[in-house]
Amino acid sequence: MPVRFASLSRQLHRNGQRLHFAMASRAFSHGSGQPADEAEQALREERRRLKEQQKQRHAQALLPRPKAVKPVKEAKPPKAPKAPKAPKEAKPPKEAKAAKGNKPSRAEKQTQKAANVEAAKKADRKSAKT
Repeated sequence: MPVRFASLSRQLHRNGQRLHFAMASRAFSHGSGQPADEAEQALREERRRLKEQQKQRHAQALLPRPKAVKPVKEAKPPKAPKAPKAPKEAKPPKEAKAAKGNKPSRAEKQTQKAANVEAAKKADRKSAKT
């Protein structure tokens, strides 16, 4: 079985060179009026065959290529539903925070501070010696 080449253009090129050389040598040695010999006829026949193969390959390249069949995936069985959780116990209500209006004002703070200072002055003082 002959080796299949990926591209025929190089073979056509080489064949054309050999054919041209054969034609030029025939014209130089025998004159242009002489008929082609066997070697030149064989080169012409090979060139014609190569061109036919090239056209056939080009036509085959335009045809759609067979695509691989995608494997069918099997459906997974459905998961079993989870058991419902028991409801959580209700938390006891939180104690309400002090409202903004319950804050002592600046004046009240100062009077309280002054009262604390007075109470400290009147309180019994202990000496460091006792």
